[in-house]
Amino acid sequence: MKKISRRQFITTGALGIGSAVIASQMPPELRNRSIQIARPPLGFQVWTIKTQLVKDFPGTLKMMADLGYKTVEMCSPPGYQFAGFAPLMKMTAKEMRQIIDDAGLTLESTHYGMGEFRENLNERIQFAAESGQKQMILSSFGLPGKATSDDWKKAADELNKFGMETKKAGIQMGFHNHHGEFGQIDGTLIYDILMKQFDPEYVKMQFQVAVISIGYKAATYFEKYPGRFISAHLADWSAADKKEAPIGKGIVDWKEFFAKLEIGGVKNIFVEMSPDTFKDSATYIQSL
Repeated sequence: MKKISRRQFITTGALGIGSAVIASQMPPELRNRSIQIARPPLGFQVWTIKTQLVKDFPGTLKMMADLGYKTVEMCSPPGYQFAGFAPLMKMTAKEMRQIIDDAGLTLESTHYGMGEFRENLNERIQFAAESGQKQMILSSFGLPGKATSDDWKKAADELNKFGMETKKAGIQMGFHNHHGEFGQIDGTLIYDILMKQFDPEYVKMQFQVAVISIGYKAATYFEKYPGRFISAHLADWSAADKKEAPIGKGIVDWKEFFAKLEIGGVKNIFVEMSPDTFKDSATYIQSL
């Protein structure tokens, strides 16, 4: 049995008595009602619907809003121009924001590439600010598979410096993991190496829930690194079929996930899955 100090006993005891008093004063119809866990507005990442998005930007956004999505995470058109987003480069920041607003969505975040940070950081910060973004997320360092621990640390230090600049503009820098960050170097997870190297003030994390397919749970890392996260990409996984599944039909414990968001510091959630799963995923999350 774990021992607690007198101070801890008095504090927790007082809280318990207070809770009991409050509960006794509640109307009977409220007394047994389960506590609702607050969750961020439901969002989506545009990567998996990029083909449709560039063909009909307003229409695709409105379609997603009609499914119940409230926020959107873009991919930076200049940074992703060779991945299909070039047609969107003709839009100004204000035009993009207006179209997103008109669809009933809010632009919270965007994925960027390391190259555009290195070459055009100030211009990208200005674009983010004018389009209303609160978060700028680096999607990948682009390091080779044989990168050393020092390579990862050097890249993290570089992102810390970029994060200092975005912070001045009131925008939080973030880093998005893939499966590769859960590889090991000399027995240590690359993810843990990065968490030690990133400055928590300047770089927050965007957790990719899809790593559940290789045995890593988002909730575990929210507890291990409290307050270090800004957002999360939502996905689910069928262990039986060994492929992604609509959210709620896989192995992720979503009640646990949402219960730990506040501990992690998560402000935004973005579903990133095959287009045919967006509807069912939204329905499930809204039902929790």
